[in-house]
Amino acid sequence: MTTEQNYMRKTLNAGEPVRYWQLGALMEDRFDVADQPMKGEMDPFFFLTKHKNFIPHEYPCRTIFAETYRGKRPDVRGSFEAKQWWLPFGSPRVDLSGFWFRPTRLATWARTYLDVSEAGLARIRLGTCGGAVLFLNGQEVGWMAPYGRNLETKQEFELDLKSGLNEITLFFDDLAERDARYFYQFDYLTGPDVKIAIPVPVEGAVAESIENALEGMHLDRPAYFSGDITLLFAKPLPVAVEVNVAVEGDFMSRERFDHDFKLPAGATSLNLGSAESAPADFRHFRIRLDAGGFVAARPLGVEICHAERQGQAPASLQDRIVETLTEVSEHSERDTVRAFARLASGRAGSDTDAMIEEILPSIEDCHDCADFSLVPLIWSRTVWGKDINQKTRDRIDGAILNYRYWMDEPGNDVQWYFSENHALLFHTSCYLAGHLLPDATFVRSGRKGSEQAKIGAERVRAWLDHFEHWEMAEFNSAPYFPIDLKGLTALAALSPDKDIADRAKAGIIRLCEIVARSAHHGMLTAAQGRSYEHTLCAGRSLELSAVARLLWGKGWYGRRVHALPQLAVCIRDHGLVVPEDLAAIASHRRAKHQEWRFAQGQDSFAALYHYKGEHYAMGSAVHYRWKDWGYQETVLHLRIGERPEAAIWINHPGEIIQLGYGRPSYWGGCGSVPRVQQYRGLAVVDFDVHEEQPDFSHAWFPKAEFDDVKIAGNKAIARSGRGIALLIASDTLSQVDEGPSAGAELRIPGRKTRWIVRLSEGDGLTEIEARYGDLAIVENDGIFTVNDPDYGPVRFLADGSVEAEGRTLRREDYTVRGQAIDL
Repeated sequence: MTTEQNYMRKTLNAGEPVRYWQLGALMEDRFDVADQPMKGEMDPFFFLTKHKNFIPHEYPCRTIFAETYRGKRPDVRGSFEAKQWWLPFGSPRVDLSGFWFRPTRLATWARTYLDVSEAGLARIRLGTCGGAVLFLNGQEVGWMAPYGRNLETKQEFELDLKSGLNEITLFFDDLAERDARYFYQFDYLTGPDVKIAIPVPVEGAVAESIENALEGMHLDRPAYFSGDITLLFAKPLPVAVEVNVAVEGDFMSRERFDHDFKLPAGATSLNLGSAESAPADFRHFRIRLDAGGFVAARPLGVEICHAERQGQAPASLQDRIVETLTEVSEHSERDTVRAFARLASGRAGSDTDAMIEEILPSIEDCHDCADFSLVPLIWSRTVWGKDINQKTRDRIDGAILNYRYWMDEPGNDVQWYFSENHALLFHTSCYLAGHLLPDATFVRSGRKGSEQAKIGAERVRAWLDHFEHWEMAEFNSAPYFPIDLKGLTALAALSPDKDIADRAKAGIIRLCEIVARSAHHGMLTAAQGRSYEHTLCAGRSLELSAVARLLWGKGWYGRRVHALPQLAVCIRDHGLVVPEDLAAIASHRRAKHQEWRFAQGQDSFAALYHYKGEHYAMGSAVHYRWKDWGYQETVLHLRIGERPEAAIWINHPGEIIQLGYGRPSYWGGCGSVPRVQQYRGLAVVDFDVHEEQPDFSHAWFPKAEFDDVKIAGNKAIARSGRGIALLIASDTLSQVDEGPSAGAELRIPGRKTRWIVRLSEGDGLTEIEARYGDLAIVENDGIFTVNDPDYGPVRFLADGSVEAEGRTLRREDYTVRGQAIDL
């Protein structure tokens, strides 16, 4: 690396975090322990966190790791060698969080300098989930080693700072298991006047200009269906730079496409190529700039959908089945789902076999989410085994026999057994794999396949019992409905037991009904129990959009799918009939509006309200965990008009970093769950967030996707087609015009904030604003009253009930079966 002779200096006040650091390479080492079984069962409430957003389930690898390292000085390894610079972009933390499919030890070195005008004693506070060793001017100051999985611990240290530059070096490490919060926060509490000084190989002003370029950088559109993808810099680049752009999918995607560019000084934009040639789905563009050895990076995210190539859906269901299998076979990510579609449509051969071979290592190694790949693989092996070459087929059988099907079997993996969607796939795989190889011995359980199938069947029936009584705690979840459909379609198609096949088909139809009732013109538009930025900030490329296209002729295809071809084959070959009347429900065109109320999860823990007409739809969670720490819940979501991108939701960010791995993240879920209450097209959202969380709430509000927009003072109003949404904030709205959410984010500052949402129909903004613009909340003894011009006084009670138009909607009256009425 170029010799550093200059410094980028930043002010630092008492009480503020030290945000600027140099980082060394991320060191990664597998942490394999002896195979052993675990105890536990499916936990539908695993995300209803008891303490902040801490998930209590612990794997043996964590137990052994903690016994070995917790409370002891971390095992310092390696040494500091700068690889890149950490620029904060508003985040108080150095955050390297991510997703690791096997237990993995992580370690990183970081360095910064504190420039002190006068020597003195400083006090700092270090917060991390893992371990850390702190050095000052080459001498160890202290260490901490809580090693609580994704649970931050804070500890204070004293630094005897000398006059001038003081080198702060930090070694930090942790054990990653699946989603890992790998970060630290270094707060300067008290001490002498100080500045941060970061060594840089260019002039300090140049480094700051690069930071400013990354800070304001954004893409020129919130979604791409055709044309060039253009990266815009807020200010001209001060020097020539080398640019690496890595295009990646979500954390489960195996794809990465790297592109290298050179930009001259003065450049204000970069053409990243055409949308038609880019991979579809919500994509992370990881932009890395190298200016004379000063290396810094920032991610951006955007949806890409090849809508123009796909065109209109065929009119007949049979033609849509053919189209679905062709699209997945030719354009999906290379995995066992694509191989399944190819086998199901007569496209067997060496390339199809290669797709299977590429995924088999993750199944053989019991990676987390390997169950997602295993179900279509078992189906393919069962039905089209003769179309797979012998060598690959033998390897498939070996992977099936050596797989770990439940936590009571020995293993050392970190597969997630506890959620409903994973539990279904484990039990389905166990059942169908045992039936496929009845006389073979399954290695981990020691059982014959016939025995394995019997145990799998028992567990499948227990899962179906739970589903039929309570349905899904992961309610309305766009990313997890397809996973549930993956398991149910496999059971419907392959189960040798008629009762299981019939119950699975009924489950499929029920999930399709929930999607249809909670959709706006085929697009899921509702409160969701688990969501991610990459599933909220995209619409057309989500798998549920493709499911709607297959079933109802309205939607588009993305690149990564889970259940779509299985659903198509289930309809084509296995007698599944999805009621035709769901098409009219999914794309509501009637003059009257639908009010849909139902409950989900064990003990009906989530009550859900949904209201839609032809021109708008909005869904919310009823009296749901008000003021609790959140996980991944999106509690209010709406769409207007016909354009899928004309969507709005309101949340409180779980972290400041955008496109991060937090659960909750910046857009996915709520750091603090607000009080949300809805009546028809009116909703109130009231935030009272915890002290250590971000101090604002915000709305996803993509201005470019609306036909008409007005934002002034505390009001924002948008029209798409004849659907209109009015947002009234408790304070002046701040528009975000730079960075990843440029042109798509509205904020209200403060820890106590309120929003009023009013949907309506019309052709212009003026009359709607005149009619509803004075809506206000009158609060009395915990009751919120809004006098609405159409509904009259709407009283939102503190117990979650709503009184309006002579009706009382009580939380306790919501049932799992639900009730849909016309209003």
